[in-house]
Amino acid sequence: MRLTEAVDYQVRAARITDIDRLVALSDGLVGSRGEGTIASADLLRQLVYIPQASVLVAEGRHGVAGGLVLALRPSVRSGGYVGTVDLLVVDEDQDVDRITDLLLEEALRSAQKKGCTIVEAARPGAPDDIARWERHGFTTAGPHIERSVAAVRTTGRAR
Repeated sequence: MRLTEAVDYQVRAARITDIDRLVALSDGLVGSRGEGTIASADLLRQLVYIPQASVLVAEGRHGVAGGLVLALRPSVRSGGYVGTVDLLVVDEDQDVDRITDLLLEEALRSAQKKGCTIVEAARPGAPDDIARWERHGFTTAGPHIERSVAAVRTTGRAR
């Protein structure tokens, strides 16, 4: 019987030096360089620096154990910005549930701070993956899952 030791993970903004590890963890989820496209690693490096995206990593004792990319776009329909979780990757040899929870919690905080009203993601296929997202309030919305992060607004006037 193998005892697993508890590992503390820290979620932080990604640095340029984290990008190669994120691409390695993605294991084919991100595209490669093609005619007229930017290589995934190059695009991720650019996203680290722009305010319309949040690139987060979960770091454990042995380095980066997971990562998430949240891209923002304006939406008239939603009355603000929509945050799209474009990439969520976790090292399968780590505590997948815990790392996923930490990354999603930080992404939701980031989205709310940046004025998002909704956070969406492609609907996962595996029931375990769907359950992880549902724990954070995501529901099915067509081909996507989404969760409202809009701040509650008061309708009263200041006097």
